Amino acid sequence: MFGYQGGECQETVARKIGYRSDAKRQWSCLTPLDLSQIKNEEQLITLVKVRYSLPYETAKADVQGWMAGKQF
Repeated sequence: MFGYQGGECQETVARKIGYRSDAKRQWSCLTPLDLSQIKNEEQLITLVKVRYSLPYETAKADVQGWMAGKQF
């Protein structure tokens, strides 16, 4: 999701860097290492749930709200 897969165009890499920075602002408890290892929406939901001690549905709503309009 935020990590580099190799062979990606410069535009895709720049977009991922921007999204990762945006996610860090949204959830300050997530480290750059955490964010670089997230591969899908479900992993992000789970990490937000654990780090912020939120119910699953709350974390899911937060993540889906943040992801709205973004292209991953």
